[in-house]
Amino acid sequence: MEEKETALIVMLTYNDLTVPNAPEIFDRCKDSKAEYWGFKEDGLPLDKMKELYANIKACGKMAVLEVVAYTEDLCIKGAQMAVECGCDILMGTVYSDAVNNLCREHGIRYMPFVGKIYDRPSVLEGDIDDMIAEARSYIEKGAYGIDLLAYRYTGDYSELIRRFVSEVNAPVCIAGSVNSYERLDEIKDASPWAFTIGSAFFDKAFGDDFGEQIDKVCEYV
Repeated sequence: MEEKETALIVMLTYNDLTVPNAPEIFDRCKDSKAEYWGFKEDGLPLDKMKELYANIKACGKMAVLEVVAYTEDLCIKGAQMAVECGCDILMGTVYSDAVNNLCREHGIRYMPFVGKIYDRPSVLEGDIDDMIAEARSYIEKGAYGIDLLAYRYTGDYSELIRRFVSEVNAPVCIAGSVNSYERLDEIKDASPWAFTIGSAFFDKAFGDDFGEQIDKVCEYV
């Protein structure tokens, strides 16, 4: 059976916050090649997020919420937001059984962080072996996959990507700071389930037009 191509998740975010004009950008680019569209829990009022997610689903796209939170209370709050918005995938949060149970109850695919994460934009620390073991334990508990902040890693991110994708038997999303063709090449070589690009599109790392950048990246990988 042919392996599915690595998916791009377009994050309408800058510096880990949803941009205020995210609805307008989605409307302009909804016919691009990207199937997955994501946002952070901060940056837009909840009612606007609900409208935006409804529009994403109406267009036949997949809706992703990435929650950058490091306490269980905030992680649960983010998961409840994902439920209210009708998200398909919840990425991020420090792993929580309560969040995992909430996602399973509502048919949301849960992809938590691994490692020690702090700050916003996030920084990732930790031993690679420990992160792989951590990921496996979450998958055993029913998590769908893992949100790996590889390019925010303070160690050898190339080794982290290579080993993590090959040794964790579940979907892995390489999230954060994918901002060059060199990094796209690394992602192509590792073949994770998906990767995110947000700020780099706003910084025009892959061209001048937002929608053209999306299609260019989709075609490249």
